[in-house]
Amino acid sequence: MLHTRLYRNGVLEKEGFPVEEVSDHVPDRGNTVWFDLCAPTPADLALISEELGLHELAVEDVFSGHQRPKVDVYDNHLFITVYGVHCVEGRLRPVEVDIFVTANALVTIRENANFPIDEVVRRWDADSRMARHGVTFLLHGLLDYVVDGQFELVQDLDGQAEALEEALFEGQVRDPMELQRSMYVLRKNTTKLRKIALPMREVIGTLMRRDQDLVADPQMMPYYQDVLDHVLRATEWVEAVRDMLANAGETRLAQQGFRLNEIMKRVTSWAAIIAVPTMITGFYGQNVPYPGSGTSWGFWVSTVLVAVTSVALYSVFKKKDWL
Repeated sequence: MLHTRLYRNGVLEKEGFPVEEVSDHVPDRGNTVWFDLCAPTPADLALISEELGLHELAVEDVFSGHQRPKVDVYDNHLFITVYGVHCVEGRLRPVEVDIFVTANALVTIRENANFPIDEVVRRWDADSRMARHGVTFLLHGLLDYVVDGQFELVQDLDGQAEALEEALFEGQVRDPMELQRSMYVLRKNTTKLRKIALPMREVIGTLMRRDQDLVADPQMMPYYQDVLDHVLRATEWVEAVRDMLANAGETRLAQQGFRLNEIMKRVTSWAAIIAVPTMITGFYGQNVPYPGSGTSWGFWVSTVLVAVTSVALYSVFKKKDWL
């Protein structure tokens, strides 16, 4: 089924029609048209560009890939780039979604099918009474879904960071290499999310400017303000997670340094214990006569001296918690 819709005066009249019919509905200002393209070819986009009068630079940006989230303002339309988020095997995989906004048409272009456009449609249907606001309503539902996805992801990252901190401070780390891998993946996911979440403040702020005639519907501004609030909360949360991970990394390094110091204390203590018997036996190994030399009692005296000295050193080091 094609992702196309036609609203007439706020009422859904038709959906699933061919994209070629869009040009038949757009001239009527009472209509609001939405259609979706997933990984389109240049030929597909050239046809739409001709029908809607899209700027060539905006069309070029669709195929450039990895654009920063932004809003470009042209004479008769807006070009918006945002990113949906999903994870594959624990790693963040953003999906670019490009949006063309005209007076009565909304075009969404998805990088791939990993962005579930059906969920956006369900959100529109759940609040269909607002459809009378046309393109402004459709654009709000799409951006609201994108921002909510980013907000849910940062919540999940925060939970992972807290679990990591608890494991570090409570000494529950069993596999150091697995811990390092988890910290690396978590930092990388947080950095990626930050790159696509922070610019969303500028995107929503630009759309809320009163000079944006295409989406400047006073009755929809509170809804866009709510989206902006979620964006601000998500960006602040991302920064908090980054700080948490930085602290966890510093804690990990401190623990490794402390552990190394403990090992060095133990090695040094055992070296001291071994050094005394080595000194005694080494000295007498020079064939220097000593009291009791050549007698059994002399042998036993030196042996007891080695044993007593070693035990005494062990006791002292143990008391100082060096062993």
